[in-house]
Amino acid sequence: MPDTAGSTGRTPETHVIDFRAAEQLLAARDPRGAVKLLDKVIAAHPENTAARLLRARAFFAAAQLRPAELEFTVVLEREPDNAFAHFALARTYERQGRGDQAKRHFRLAAALDPNPQYLKAARFDT
Repeated sequence: MPDTAGSTGRTPETHVIDFRAAEQLLAARDPRGAVKLLDKVIAAHPENTAARLLRARAFFAAAQLRPAELEFTVVLEREPDNAFAHFALARTYERQGRGDQAKRHFRLAAALDPNPQYLKAARFDT
């Protein structure tokens, strides 16, 4: 019988558990721990946009802005209508002092979703 878990002993169920544990670690303010778990999930499932979005959030929380930017960008390449990803990428740009790029993504987020937080950040009145 073939080993469906591969040589690592990891199964799809293990990856779901790792993803959920990473969510909990991020909520508990351990973004680096979350990234470590998500690295395994994404290595096995590079197409998993939810895992990439969670890893981007963890990078942002850990002040690893360049990796956060790269992950948010990958998410937006796959889901250009993801308002949260636009908003989070804008916040990443803002923290990097890249205001013009931030403004563009804040406005895209607000256009996609009239969430009050997105609308306030978009500053359409300026």
